[in-house]
Amino acid sequence: MHDPRPFHLVPSILACEFHHLADEVAAAEAGGATRFQVDLMDGHFVPNISMGPMFVEILRGMTRLPIEAHLMVSDPAQWIDPVVKAGAGWVIVHQESTPHLDRALQHIASLGARPAVALNPSTPLETLDVVLPLCRMVLLMTVNPGFGGQKFIPYVLEKARALRQRIVARGLDCDIEVDGGIDEQTIRPAAQAGVNVFVAGSSVFGDPRGPKAAAQSLLARLNEK
Repeated sequence: MHDPRPFHLVPSILACEFHHLADEVAAAEAGGATRFQVDLMDGHFVPNISMGPMFVEILRGMTRLPIEAHLMVSDPAQWIDPVVKAGAGWVIVHQESTPHLDRALQHIASLGARPAVALNPSTPLETLDVVLPLCRMVLLMTVNPGFGGQKFIPYVLEKARALRQRIVARGLDCDIEVDGGIDEQTIRPAAQAGVNVFVAGSSVFGDPRGPKAAAQSLLARLNEK
């Protein structure tokens, strides 16, 4: 049971060459990207440390496309206001990171941003049953979060199929996003499983053809008949 929704390609700037950030962002946008993701990591919820709200603000000055902030942090409540103020239109909170998920989602919405929840690969969908109506998007991690360049975990596709069925059955306005190992081999099976938003890092910014050609190739795979 699928609910046809527009496809979105969301390059993750974690994989950018930061000394050419503006050029890389412009190239990905020219290739058909429809928004960008900033991964915020605190070294606690995930072992890596990455960008903070300042990177959202920097990126906001480089593109008119929407920006989503993926909060891979142990205390997301303290990050929500700063990333929205910096220009994030979507804020993604991990289910595993807070005992107050309802509060976090409602707070994101109250600031005028779109609330979303991320689930790690082994986290069951059932943990979202109560809050799913509050979510504009659910991000299903297709790798274990914290580092780029990991291999896609195939069993998450079954979660995507089951989640799409739940969303359609309840008549909800909710996208499904995947993040991790998305490339020309994995993007099409994910779409067939009901996913409509695709985060791509290394496969866009690490492609020797450049971000524009890489984004175009990914979108061409999505739109194959």
